[in-house]
Amino acid sequence: MARRSRRSKIKRKLAKRQGAKGVTPLIKKYGIQRYDLLSRYDEGIELDEEGWFSVTPEEIAVRHAERSGGGVVIDCFAGVGGMPFNLPRCFLRCNHVVAIDLDPQKVALAFHNAKIYGVENCIAFIVGDFFQLAPSLKGVVAFLSPPWGGPSYKMIQNFTLDLLMPKDGYLIFQVAQTITPNIIMFLPRNVDVHQVEELSWLSSPPLDVEVEENYVQSNLKGITVYFGDAAFGQHGLTKMVYSSAVVQMLQSENSEKGTTQRQGGLVHKVYNFARPSIGGNLKVETEFHM
Repeated sequence: MARRSRRSKIKRKLAKRQGAKGVTPLIKKYGIQRYDLLSRYDEGIELDEEGWFSVTPEEIAVRHAERSGGGVVIDCFAGVGGMPFNLPRCFLRCNHVVAIDLDPQKVALAFHNAKIYGVENCIAFIVGDFFQLAPSLKGVVAFLSPPWGGPSYKMIQNFTLDLLMPKDGYLIFQVAQTITPNIIMFLPRNVDVHQVEELSWLSSPPLDVEVEENYVQSNLKGITVYFGDAAFGQHGLTKMVYSSAVVQMLQSENSEKGTTQRQGGLVHKVYNFARPSIGGNLKVETEFHM
Protein backbone atom coordinates (compact mmCIF):
# COMPACT_ATOMS: atom_id res chain seq x y z
CA MET A 1 0.00 0.00 0.00
CA ALA A 2 2.85 2.37 0.84
CA ARG A 3 4.42 1.82 -2.55
CA ARG A 4 1.09 2.43 -4.31
CA SER A 5 0.51 5.61 -2.30
CA ARG A 6 3.99 6.91 -3.15
CA ARG A 7 3.46 6.14 -6.84
CA SER A 8 0.13 7.98 -6.81
CA LYS A 9 1.76 10.97 -5.16
CA ILE A 10 4.45 11.09 -7.84
CA LYS A 11 1.83 10.86 -10.58
CA ARG A 12 -0.21 13.71 -9.03
CA LYS A 13 2.88 15.89 -8.75
CA LEU A 14 3.87 15.18 -12.32
CA ALA A 15 0.33 15.74 -13.61
CA LYS A 16 0.21 19.13 -11.87
CA ARG A 17 3.45 20.22 -13.52
CA GLN A 18 2.41 18.81 -16.88
CA GLY A 19 -0.95 20.53 -16.70
CA ALA A 20 0.73 23.86 -16.04
CA LYS A 21 2.84 23.39 -19.16
CA GLY A 22 -0.03 22.30 -21.37
CA VAL A 23 1.19 18.74 -21.81
CA THR A 24 -1.53 16.45 -23.13
CA PRO A 25 -2.53 13.11 -21.58
CA LEU A 26 -1.02 11.39 -24.62
CA ILE A 27 2.49 11.75 -23.25
CA LYS A 28 1.83 11.38 -19.51
CA LYS A 29 3.36 7.92 -19.58
CA TYR A 30 6.63 9.47 -20.75
CA GLY A 31 6.67 11.63 -17.65
CA ILE A 32 7.35 8.55 -15.53
CA GLN A 33 10.60 8.19 -17.48
CA ARG A 34 11.57 11.86 -17.06
CA TYR A 35 14.80 11.18 -15.16
CA ASP A 36 15.85 8.59 -17.73
CA LEU A 37 15.32 11.21 -20.41
CA LEU A 38 16.96 14.15 -18.62
CA SER A 39 18.44 13.65 -15.17
CA ARG A 40 18.12 17.36 -14.28
CA TYR A 41 14.45 17.50 -15.12
CA ASP A 42 13.51 18.96 -11.73
CA GLU A 43 15.93 21.87 -12.23
CA GLY A 44 13.71 23.48 -14.85
CA ILE A 45 14.00 21.37 -17.99
CA GLU A 46 11.45 22.40 -20.62
CA LEU A 47 10.00 20.06 -23.27
CA ASP A 48 7.33 20.52 -25.87
CA GLU A 49 4.89 17.69 -26.56
CA GLU A 50 6.99 16.13 -29.30
CA GLY A 51 10.09 16.39 -27.14
CA TRP A 52 8.65 14.02 -24.56
CA PHE A 53 8.61 11.09 -26.95
CA SER A 54 11.49 12.10 -29.24
CA VAL A 55 14.33 13.07 -26.90
CA THR A 56 17.07 10.45 -26.64
CA PRO A 57 17.35 8.93 -23.13
CA GLU A 58 20.29 10.56 -21.42
CA GLU A 59 22.37 7.43 -20.88
CA ILE A 60 22.11 6.59 -24.57
CA ALA A 61 22.99 10.18 -25.46
CA VAL A 62 26.13 9.85 -23.35
CA ARG A 63 26.98 6.66 -25.21
CA HIS A 64 26.63 8.47 -28.54
CA ALA A 65 28.80 11.32 -27.32
CA GLU A 66 31.52 8.95 -26.15
CA ARG A 67 31.62 7.40 -29.61
CA SER A 68 31.81 10.78 -31.36
CA GLY A 69 35.46 11.36 -30.51
CA GLY A 70 37.02 14.81 -30.74
CA GLY A 71 36.34 17.59 -33.18
CA VAL A 72 33.15 19.20 -34.43
CA VAL A 73 29.93 17.18 -34.15
CA ILE A 74 26.93 18.15 -36.29
CA ASP A 75 23.59 17.29 -34.64
CA CYS A 76 21.39 17.44 -37.72
CA PHE A 77 17.98 17.11 -36.03
CA ALA A 78 18.61 18.50 -32.56
CA GLY A 79 15.05 18.92 -31.31
CA VAL A 80 14.71 20.09 -27.70
CA GLY A 81 17.76 18.24 -26.42
CA GLY A 82 19.52 14.92 -26.73
CA MET A 83 22.94 14.00 -27.98
CA PRO A 84 25.13 15.88 -27.60
CA PHE A 85 23.77 18.72 -25.48
CA ASN A 86 21.88 17.23 -22.55
CA LEU A 87 24.81 16.17 -20.40
CA PRO A 88 28.02 18.11 -19.65
CA ARG A 89 30.38 15.22 -20.30
CA CYS A 90 28.93 14.90 -23.80
CA PHE A 91 30.61 18.17 -24.63
CA LEU A 92 33.86 17.42 -22.89
CA ARG A 93 34.48 14.80 -25.56
CA CYS A 94 34.13 17.11 -28.54
CA ASN A 95 35.54 20.52 -29.35
CA HIS A 96 32.25 21.96 -30.51
CA VAL A 97 28.68 21.03 -31.34
CA VAL A 98 26.47 22.44 -34.08
CA ALA A 99 22.81 21.83 -33.18
CA ILE A 100 20.33 22.31 -36.02
CA ASP A 101 16.55 22.27 -36.03
CA LEU A 102 13.93 23.76 -38.32
CA ASP A 103 11.60 24.69 -35.44
CA PRO A 104 12.59 27.94 -33.64
CA GLN A 105 10.67 26.87 -30.52
CA LYS A 106 12.64 23.63 -30.27
CA VAL A 107 15.93 25.48 -30.67
CA ALA A 108 14.89 27.92 -27.91
CA LEU A 109 14.04 25.00 -25.62
CA ALA A 110 17.32 23.28 -26.45
CA PHE A 111 19.24 26.44 -25.55
CA HIS A 112 17.31 26.73 -22.29
CA ASN A 113 18.05 23.10 -21.39
CA ALA A 114 21.72 23.48 -22.32
CA LYS A 115 21.97 26.37 -19.82
CA ILE A 116 20.64 24.12 -17.07
CA TYR A 117 23.49 21.71 -17.81
CA GLY A 118 25.95 24.61 -18.08
CA VAL A 119 27.05 23.72 -21.61
CA GLU A 120 25.40 26.45 -23.71
CA ASN A 121 28.80 27.89 -24.65
CA CYS A 122 29.81 24.57 -26.22
CA ILE A 123 27.04 24.68 -28.80
CA ALA A 124 26.20 26.70 -31.89
CA PHE A 125 22.41 26.65 -32.17
CA ILE A 126 21.05 27.09 -35.68
CA VAL A 127 17.44 27.50 -36.76
CA GLY A 128 17.43 26.12 -40.27
CA ASP A 129 16.87 23.30 -42.72
CA PHE A 130 19.58 20.65 -42.45
CA PHE A 131 19.18 19.75 -46.12
CA GLN A 132 19.88 23.33 -47.19
CA LEU A 133 22.67 23.88 -44.67
CA ALA A 134 24.55 20.62 -45.27
CA PRO A 135 26.72 21.82 -48.21
CA SER A 136 28.20 24.54 -45.99
CA LEU A 137 28.75 22.35 -42.92
CA LYS A 138 31.98 20.65 -41.91
CA GLY A 139 32.39 18.25 -39.03
CA VAL A 140 34.15 15.13 -37.84
CA VAL A 141 30.90 13.31 -37.07
CA ALA A 142 27.31 13.81 -38.22
CA PHE A 143 24.66 12.66 -35.75
CA LEU A 144 21.30 11.73 -37.23
CA SER A 145 18.22 11.19 -35.09
CA PRO A 146 15.45 12.24 -37.48
CA PRO A 147 11.80 12.10 -36.34
CA TRP A 148 10.37 8.59 -36.27
CA GLY A 149 6.78 9.69 -36.82
CA GLY A 150 5.62 9.77 -33.21
CA PRO A 151 4.76 6.96 -30.76
CA SER A 152 2.82 5.08 -33.45
CA TYR A 153 6.12 3.78 -34.88
CA LYS A 154 5.92 1.01 -32.26
CA MET A 155 2.89 -0.44 -34.03
CA ILE A 156 4.91 -1.13 -37.19
CA GLN A 157 6.42 -4.61 -37.36
CA ASN A 158 9.20 -3.68 -39.78
CA PHE A 159 10.09 0.02 -39.74
CA THR A 160 11.47 0.93 -43.17
CA LEU A 161 13.72 3.91 -43.78
CA ASP A 162 11.17 5.66 -45.97
CA LEU A 163 9.06 6.19 -42.83
CA LEU A 164 11.63 8.55 -41.32
CA MET A 165 10.85 12.25 -41.41
CA PRO A 166 11.03 14.83 -42.87
CA LYS A 167 12.49 12.81 -45.78
CA ASP A 168 13.39 9.16 -46.25
CA GLY A 169 16.42 7.69 -44.53
CA TYR A 170 18.36 7.07 -47.74
CA LEU A 171 18.25 10.75 -48.69
CA ILE A 172 19.04 11.86 -45.14
CA PHE A 173 22.09 9.59 -45.12
CA GLN A 174 23.27 10.76 -48.54
CA VAL A 175 23.04 14.41 -47.50
CA ALA A 176 24.94 13.68 -44.27
CA GLN A 177 27.71 12.12 -46.34
CA THR A 178 28.37 15.51 -47.93
CA ILE A 179 29.53 16.59 -44.47
CA THR A 180 31.48 13.52 -43.34
CA PRO A 181 31.53 9.73 -43.85
CA ASN A 182 31.58 9.30 -40.07
CA ILE A 183 27.91 9.08 -39.18
CA ILE A 184 26.01 8.01 -36.06
CA MET A 185 22.35 7.22 -36.66
CA PHE A 186 19.79 6.58 -33.90
CA LEU A 187 16.87 4.58 -35.26
CA PRO A 188 13.72 2.82 -33.99
CA ARG A 189 14.18 -0.56 -32.35
CA ASN A 190 12.07 -2.17 -35.10
CA VAL A 191 14.07 -0.71 -38.00
CA ASP A 192 14.65 -2.85 -41.11
CA VAL A 193 18.26 -3.96 -40.64
CA HIS A 194 18.56 -5.00 -44.29
CA GLN A 195 18.01 -1.38 -45.26
CA VAL A 196 20.55 -0.25 -42.70
CA GLU A 197 23.00 -2.56 -44.46
CA GLU A 198 22.27 -0.86 -47.77
CA LEU A 199 23.17 2.55 -46.36
CA SER A 200 26.84 1.59 -46.06
CA TRP A 201 26.97 1.05 -49.83
CA LEU A 202 25.99 4.62 -50.62
CA SER A 203 29.62 5.62 -50.21
CA SER A 204 32.55 4.65 -52.38
CA PRO A 205 34.31 2.69 -51.03
CA PRO A 206 31.58 1.17 -48.78
CA LEU A 207 31.69 2.22 -45.14
CA ASP A 208 32.33 0.10 -42.07
CA VAL A 209 29.14 -0.25 -40.07
CA GLU A 210 28.36 -1.28 -36.50
CA VAL A 211 24.84 -1.99 -35.26
CA GLU A 212 24.05 -1.59 -31.57
CA GLU A 213 20.92 -2.24 -29.53
CA ASN A 214 20.45 0.25 -26.69
CA TYR A 215 18.65 -0.81 -23.52
CA VAL A 216 17.64 1.30 -20.53
CA GLN A 217 16.38 -0.61 -17.48
CA SER A 218 16.10 -3.78 -19.59
CA ASN A 219 13.88 -2.04 -22.15
CA LEU A 220 15.07 -1.82 -25.75
CA LYS A 221 14.88 1.88 -26.63
CA GLY A 222 16.44 2.02 -30.07
CA ILE A 223 19.11 0.94 -32.52
CA THR A 224 22.30 2.93 -33.00
CA VAL A 225 24.24 2.50 -36.22
CA TYR A 226 27.83 3.72 -36.49
CA PHE A 227 29.35 4.30 -39.93
CA GLY A 228 32.90 4.98 -41.07
CA ASP A 229 35.45 5.78 -38.39
CA ALA A 230 32.65 6.00 -35.82
CA ALA A 231 32.30 2.20 -36.08
CA PHE A 232 34.39 -0.26 -34.07
CA GLY A 233 35.09 1.51 -30.80
CA GLN A 234 37.81 0.49 -28.37
CA HIS A 235 36.05 -2.37 -26.62
CA GLY A 236 35.56 -6.11 -26.95
CA LEU A 237 34.02 -6.81 -30.35
CA THR A 238 32.81 -9.58 -32.57
CA LYS A 239 33.69 -8.53 -36.11
CA MET A 240 32.14 -10.06 -39.19
CA VAL A 241 32.81 -9.32 -42.80
CA TYR A 242 29.71 -7.72 -44.29
CA SER A 243 27.16 -10.27 -45.46
CA SER A 244 23.42 -10.19 -46.08
CA ALA A 245 23.24 -13.60 -44.42
CA VAL A 246 24.74 -12.14 -41.25
CA VAL A 247 22.26 -9.27 -41.25
CA GLN A 248 19.43 -11.76 -41.73
CA MET A 249 20.76 -13.66 -38.73
CA LEU A 250 20.65 -10.43 -36.75
CA GLN A 251 16.98 -9.98 -37.56
CA SER A 252 15.87 -13.57 -37.07
CA GLU A 253 17.79 -14.73 -34.00
CA ASN A 254 17.67 -13.66 -30.41
CA SER A 255 19.64 -10.59 -29.37
CA GLU A 256 22.07 -12.54 -27.17
CA LYS A 257 23.99 -13.36 -30.36
CA GLY A 258 25.55 -9.93 -30.02
CA THR A 259 28.35 -8.79 -27.74
CA THR A 260 26.80 -7.50 -24.52
CA GLN A 261 28.36 -4.46 -22.87
CA ARG A 262 27.35 -2.83 -19.63
CA GLN A 263 27.83 0.85 -18.85
CA GLY A 264 26.32 1.66 -15.49
CA GLY A 265 22.63 0.76 -15.75
CA LEU A 266 22.77 0.80 -19.54
CA VAL A 267 23.15 -2.39 -21.57
CA HIS A 268 24.40 -2.40 -25.16
CA LYS A 269 24.26 -5.40 -27.48
CA VAL A 270 26.65 -4.86 -30.35
CA TYR A 271 26.81 -6.39 -33.81
CA ASN A 272 29.75 -5.36 -35.95
CA PHE A 273 30.12 -5.68 -39.68
CA ALA A 274 33.14 -4.63 -41.74
CA ARG A 275 33.51 -3.90 -45.43
CA PRO A 276 33.73 -7.06 -47.58
CA SER A 277 37.27 -8.24 -48.15
CA ILE A 278 38.65 -8.85 -51.64
CA GLY A 279 37.26 -12.18 -52.77
CA GLY A 280 34.09 -11.81 -50.70
CA ASN A 281 34.73 -14.72 -48.32
CA LEU A 282 32.89 -14.64 -45.02
CA LYS A 283 35.18 -14.42 -42.02
CA VAL A 284 34.42 -14.22 -38.34
CA GLU A 285 36.97 -12.79 -35.94
CA THR A 286 36.63 -12.19 -32.25
CA GLU A 287 38.81 -9.56 -30.58
CA PHE A 288 38.96 -8.70 -26.92
CA HIS A 289 40.45 -5.39 -25.84
CA MET A 290 41.21 -5.28 -22.14
